[in-house]
Amino acid sequence: MPDSKTYTGGCHCGLVRFECTTDLAMITACNCSICTKKGLHFAFLSPKSFQLRAGEDNLKEYLFNKHAIRHQLCVDCGVDVFARGNKPDGSEVVALNVSCIDGVELAKLSMTPIDGRNR
Repeated sequence: MPDSKTYTGGCHCGLVRFECTTDLAMITACNCSICTKKGLHFAFLSPKSFQLRAGEDNLKEYLFNKHAIRHQLCVDCGVDVFARGNKPDGSEVVALNVSCIDGVELAKLSMTPIDGRNR
């Protein structure tokens, strides 16, 4: 398993910024409607491993389907930076859009297929 590292990142315009600690061991390649249309790839973190450093006032929440995942988008550039939700056991989770990590190269990361379309 990879070692955990601290990463920084944010939206395209830079108004929303975060810091997180993760090993990037599991990154989704989900085929649900929103992940497909937006090209989202999420890493799931405990809330204590994610800190929003700037831009809380620049976030707009987007809910769809069962309203279980609260997507957080920058109101200026429209980037879906992260989402908040709950795991099946009820514990809170942050779904980080891995594309928002500074310097990330998606082609170098291993993706885990998720069949969100048929859930």
